[in-house]
Amino acid sequence: MTHVKGWGVAGKAVRGSLTALGVAGAAVAGALWLAPGASAQAKGDGAVPAVEPHQRLVTRYCVTCHSDRLQTGGLSLEHVDLADVPAGAAVWEKVIAKLRTASMPPPQARRPDDASRIALAEYLEQAIDAAAARYPIPGRTESLHRLNRTEYQNVIRDLLDLDIDVSSLLPADDQSYGFDNIAGILKLSPTLLDRYMNAAREISSLAVGASARRPVAETFRLRSDYSQYEHLEGLPLGTRGGIAVDFTFPRDGEYEFKVEMLEFVVGTTALRETHDLEIAVDGERIALFTLEPLNRALEYQEKAIKDRHVRTAVKAGPRRVTVAFVHKTAALSEGLRSPFSRPHGEGDYLYWAPHVETFTITGPFDGTGMARTPSRERIFTCHPSNGVAPGACANEIVSTLARRAYRRPVTEADVAPLMAFYEEGRADGGFEAGIERAVRAILVSPDFLIRVEADPASMPADGYYRIRDLDLASRLSFFLWSSIPDDELLDLAAAGRLGEDAVLDAQVRRMLADPRSVSLSTNFASQWLRLRNVEGTQPNNVKFPNFSENLRQDFVTETELFFDSIVRENGSVLELLMADHTFLNERLAKYYGVPGVYGSDFRRVRLTDDSRRGLLGKAAILLVTSYPDRTSPVIRGKWILENVLGTPPPAPPANVPPLEPTGDGVVAAALTMRERMVQHRANPVCASCHSRMDPLGLAMENFDAVGRWREVDESGNLVDASGAMPNGQAFSGPAELRGLLVENPERFVTVVTEKLLTYALGRGVGYYDAPAIRTIVRNAARDDYRFAAVVVGIVKSLPFRLRGAEAPPEPLSAAAH
Repeated sequence: MTHVKGWGVAGKAVRGSLTALGVAGAAVAGALWLAPGASAQAKGDGAVPAVEPHQRLVTRYCVTCHSDRLQTGGLSLEHVDLADVPAGAAVWEKVIAKLRTASMPPPQARRPDDASRIALAEYLEQAIDAAAARYPIPGRTESLHRLNRTEYQNVIRDLLDLDIDVSSLLPADDQSYGFDNIAGILKLSPTLLDRYMNAAREISSLAVGASARRPVAETFRLRSDYSQYEHLEGLPLGTRGGIAVDFTFPRDGEYEFKVEMLEFVVGTTALRETHDLEIAVDGERIALFTLEPLNRALEYQEKAIKDRHVRTAVKAGPRRVTVAFVHKTAALSEGLRSPFSRPHGEGDYLYWAPHVETFTITGPFDGTGMARTPSRERIFTCHPSNGVAPGACANEIVSTLARRAYRRPVTEADVAPLMAFYEEGRADGGFEAGIERAVRAILVSPDFLIRVEADPASMPADGYYRIRDLDLASRLSFFLWSSIPDDELLDLAAAGRLGEDAVLDAQVRRMLADPRSVSLSTNFASQWLRLRNVEGTQPNNVKFPNFSENLRQDFVTETELFFDSIVRENGSVLELLMADHTFLNERLAKYYGVPGVYGSDFRRVRLTDDSRRGLLGKAAILLVTSYPDRTSPVIRGKWILENVLGTPPPAPPANVPPLEPTGDGVVAAALTMRERMVQHRANPVCASCHSRMDPLGLAMENFDAVGRWREVDESGNLVDASGAMPNGQAFSGPAELRGLLVENPERFVTVVTEKLLTYALGRGVGYYDAPAIRTIVRNAARDDYRFAAVVVGIVKSLPFRLRGAEAPPEPLSAAAH
C-alpha cells in the first residue's frame, strides 16, 4: 500500500514556469500561452472590426477610473493595446463579463450607449476566440483524481449492487470552486488510506458474506425538531411519525430492534391516552408496543422504555425497516392551544404526542451466513457447485469485477495479485472467503481509488493531446453519474469508438436518460445551489416556531426534484429561472399557500404565483441566504451576482461591522431593512460592492428568513422590494427582477455552463476556457438552450476532450472561490 500513500504527492501535475507569474502576470501569460504572433488581428483573421472606435470608448469611459494613478479594482487600462487583445486575454475576459452584464461603467458614471458597449464586448470576444481557434489552450487537469466520498458510494452501488451510507466510513471532502470533486484537493493521506482500508473490509464482508461477524449496534437518531405529528413519506399508511431505515442485514440471523422516545413534559390529556408503536421489516409487522399512560409524564417515559425492544430472525440483504405510531385522531381538547408544527416551538420542549428519538438495530446474533442477495447475484457470475473449476470461476469473477472497478480492460498483471489474495482467503475459509478477500483487495487498489490520466510517451509539438477513449469514458461517467462507466460505455471506449462524434452524442443522451443521472441533481445542483447547507441551518425557534426538520427536508427535495425535471425533460436551462412548475407535498404546499395538494408524497404542481417561479422562489435557497433571525439582502444579492449574472463581488475588507440587530434600541427596531443597508453603505469602502448587491437582495425581501411570503418585515414596516440592476434598470419584487435577469439569456446560460464545466473537469475554469464556453453557449442557443445541448457541448469541447502538456497560470477566479 505504500504506492497509494505516495501518490498524493508524487503524482502532482508538473507546473510550467509560467505559474510563477501568478495572477498579476496573467495578461502576459495569456500572450505567451497563445504563442508569438498568435494575435487574430496580426494574422488578418478578418472578422475583427476596426480598433479605433473601441479604443476611444475605453479611453473615454474606462480609463477615468482604471488609470495608472487610480487603478480602481487593481486594474489599469490606460496603456492597453486593443490592437492585440489576445495578449491581455486574462484581463479582457474580466472586462467582457462586466460589459455583458452592463455593470461597468457603474450607473452613476458616464456610460456609453448599449450598442457601443455590446460592440466592444463582441470585438473583444471575436479577437480572443479567433486566436484560441488557431492556438487552443485546453488547460490541464490533474494527473491523479481520487474518488471522493459521494463517488465512492455510487461506485460501490454500481460495482457490487450494494447501497450503503459511507458517511460513517469516510470523512467529508473539502470543497474548492464550490465543489468537492476538484482533483487538486483530493489528496490521499495515510490516515485517509486507513479509512479506505477499513471501508473495504466492511463492504467486502457485506457484499460477499463469507467472513464471521460479531453483533454490532447501529443507531439512527432523529433531530429533536423533527415533527412526528403527521404521516411521513416512506412510512406505512395509517401511521404517524417515526422513521424509515433502508438497512442491509449482513447475515441471516437474529437482530434486536430498540426504540427510545424523546423526553417531554406535557400536562395535557395527550398522556392519558394509549399510543401504539409498530416495528415492521419490508412491511411485515414484527412488534407492536402499547404505551400505557400513567399520571405523570416521567413515569410514562420510564415504563415505556422497558418495553420497546424486540429480537427476531431476519434474512440477510437490503430491507426497509420502519418504526411508526399507529395513527389515531388528531383532535385536541377545546381547552388546549393549537400546537406548533415544530415539536417544541418557542423552545419550551412541549410535545402533545410521543416522538421517537433513536432507533437501534443490533446483530447478527447466531449468524448463519447468506443466501441470495443483490450483491451476491452481482458478484457470483459462476460457482464451483455448478461444475466449474474453482480457480477458473474465481478468475472469471475477479477479472469481471476488476475491469469495472479499474474502468478499463485488465491484463494478467492486474489479475494475478488479486488471485493471490483469493488463494490466501480460500486457504483460510474456502471459495467464498477467497472471493471476499479479492474484493477487498480491489477496493484498496490505486487503480480503483484513483483515476489516472497519463501523458503520452511523446508529447505533440503543439503542447496538448486528445485524451484516450478510456479516460474519456471515465470523465463522462463521473460527470453525469458520479460513478464508473457501465459495460456499454467501456466496450465502446475499449474498441476506440467513443471519440466518434455521433457515438459520443448518443452516449451522452443515453446517460442523461438513465436513472443514475439523478446525481446531477443530488450532487452537482446540491453543491452549486448550496442545498447541503440546509441541514445546518437553525432558524430562531421563537421567531419561527413552525419551522422544523420536516421543512428542511422538504425544501431540499423540492429543489432537487425541480432541477431533475429540467434534466429529465430536456428543458431549457432558462427554465431554472422561469419555470411555472415545482414539486410539493401537502406540508410544503400549505407553507407556500398553494391550495389543493394533499398527502405526504411530492408531486408536480403548476404555480400561479409568479414570485415563486424558478430557483429564486425556492425556500431552500432563500433559507441558506438568510441569517437565523432575519433576511440578508447582502447574501441574497451576492448569490444572484455569483449564480445568475456570473460577476461575483470581491471578498469583503477586514473588520466590516455587522448590521445592528433589529431589537437593539427603538430607532434600530423602527428602521426598515433598506434604511439599515443605507446606513451600512455610508462607509465608502463598502459602497462600491453593496451598491450592486443590495438592490438585488432587497428585491427578495418579500420572502422572510425561512422562505415564507410576507408583506411586513421584521421591524413591522411594509416591505419595499424595489431596486435596480447593475446597469440601472429599475424593478420591483422578485417577478420583475427575474424578467430582467433573463433579458440577456446567454448570461445565465454561461454561468450554468461554467459551473457544469468546473464540475465535469474537476478543476477551476480559467480565462483560457472562455472561448470554449462561448462556443458551447452559442451552439446551445440554436436548440433553445436545452440542457442536453449544453451537456453535449461540454462533452465535445476542447477542455473536456483535450489535455495540455502544462497547466496555464491559475484561473483568476481562484481567490474568489
